[in-house]
Amino acid sequence: MSVEFLRRLPLFAGLSEPDLERLAAEAQTLTLPPNTLMIEEGEVGDALYVLLDGELQISKRAASHDVKVDVRRPGDVIGEMSLLDHSPRSASVRTLRESRLLMISKDVFERVLSGSPTAALAILHTVMGRLRQNEALLHEKEKMAGLGTLAAGLAHELNNPAAAVRRAAAQLGEALPKWQAALSALDRLPLSPRQQARLAELRGALAERAAHLISLDPLTRSDREGAVEGWLSERGVAEAWELAPTLVDVGWGPDDLDGLGKDFSPAQIIVLAQALGLGSAVSGLLDEVSAGSSRISEIVKAVKSYSYLDRAPVQEVNVREGLDNTLVILRHKLKAGVMVTRRYAPNLPPIEAFAGELNQVWTNIIDNAVDALAQQPGAEITITTRLEGDMVVVELADNGPGIPVEIQSRVFEPFFTTKPPGVGTGLGLNIAYNIVHKHYGDIRLTSRPGYTCFQVRLPLRLPPA
Repeated sequence: MSVEFLRRLPLFAGLSEPDLERLAAEAQTLTLPPNTLMIEEGEVGDALYVLLDGELQISKRAASHDVKVDVRRPGDVIGEMSLLDHSPRSASVRTLRESRLLMISKDVFERVLSGSPTAALAILHTVMGRLRQNEALLHEKEKMAGLGTLAAGLAHELNNPAAAVRRAAAQLGEALPKWQAALSALDRLPLSPRQQARLAELRGALAERAAHLISLDPLTRSDREGAVEGWLSERGVAEAWELAPTLVDVGWGPDDLDGLGKDFSPAQIIVLAQALGLGSAVSGLLDEVSAGSSRISEIVKAVKSYSYLDRAPVQEVNVREGLDNTLVILRHKLKAGVMVTRRYAPNLPPIEAFAGELNQVWTNIIDNAVDALAQQPGAEITITTRLEGDMVVVELADNGPGIPVEIQSRVFEPFFTTKPPGVGTGLGLNIAYNIVHKHYGDIRLTSRPGYTCFQVRLPLRLPPA
């Protein structure tokens, strides 16, 4: 390798002639075929490379995908960052076509840095530029990945009530004609004034019972359904096995049905029981449709509030609503046995905030907490809010394993993560940190085994622009 080529590289331009000659003599030249994985994310770095000829693709793992970060061309330096801070490789490198590289071992590189302050300054400029480039790109990728995760969770959340509404509507379509026929048969019965009054009373009671379904343990329910079905079958009521569960749901038992025998004849009871059972079923199905549509409406409202669609960037924000909307958005993850305790201060005033960004803070912190809890028994997240002077304080704590003391000072650094390669990009808490400081606030971490708390402090009012 010629000394003149090395001198043209910004990284080595400040080296003395003897240093350049020694570097050229000790470096090795490699030729790699296309599609060769030369550096893998997460492995220990033992050398840096200078691309002499060819093309390299830099990628990082994000969730289950490789994210293309950059393409390197002749003259570019690769792999120096892991040598500088003795960390695992932060990205993977693959040849796009046949490439020729200069490989400089870790020992040679360290001798160059220790012997030339100018080279150390040049490498610092290179690293800072690369960090800024990677951070900007991966911030956007992280936001898109987070949006995809939220979208998948919301689709799951919406699917359950939508399926319930669809199922109830289909069953309602089958039950309504039967109920109408039963009502017509009931209206044709020759009833005395006293019986008509009793029938009106039963109809009113049916509506009230349907609005307050009873809850029974499985054994008691099974026994009661069997008793009601037997009572109906003995009196010749058709489809008694279908009517019994709905009558039990609204609180009817054999004793209640026996009371009908005092006011109606056996033939009338058959018609009346059909009408009551089918009416109970219809009321129950209507309640299911109402509950499912209300749940869908709740989720849509939470999403709209979460994202602050069609609103000004800076506005009055209700912190409590933002936290609750975030919990709705993340409900699909919280279902994995995580209990959430809310300790909200009453009458907490609204704050001025960039509404479209603040909820990302809560999302990233809560999402990390759920991952840290990892379905452990008794997993709990506690959210506390309070007012301290002109600052709103939000504390998001979990009872997970905690963050080791030796890395607590690094959790807000870009790309720093304790998760294995491909699971996290290390930008979630960095994004939260930047958003909080954009609001002239502060975010702090306290952690020990069994307790991790992120405290966010936000001013009530943003400084004038």
